[in-house]
Amino acid sequence: MAPLRLFCLAAIGSLPLLSSQCSHAASEPGPQCAASIQTKIAELQALPKSNPAYEVWQYTFRGEPVYLVTAPCCDQYETLYDACLNVLCAPSGGLSGQGDGRCPEFRQLAADRQLVWRDSR
Repeated sequence: MAPLRLFCLAAIGSLPLLSSQCSHAASEPGPQCAASIQTKIAELQALPKSNPAYEVWQYTFRGEPVYLVTAPCCDQYETLYDACLNVLCAPSGGLSGQGDGRCPEFRQLAADRQLVWRDSR
């Protein structure tokens, strides 16, 4: 019975260490993400063809890589995602063309614009 008790105490004692490692890893973008921009591209490819065609652009914004997914047509938001596909904001589009107002500085601060994907259908 003593070995089982020691095992349980050791397992319980290691929980804070394991949880701190998990929370640290979850805050870093990369392979720990549940989804990537390739996931979003696959979703867009499953939709009907749009005119203008969907595009995905990568930028550096606030020191991090972000992805802007263009809207298929007029008055729709263009959505900005972080590396793990969390929605950050809509920097443009909508009825006003000014987006949702959550990142008005995007156009001024975004750098390193690169086309990642364009729907060529």
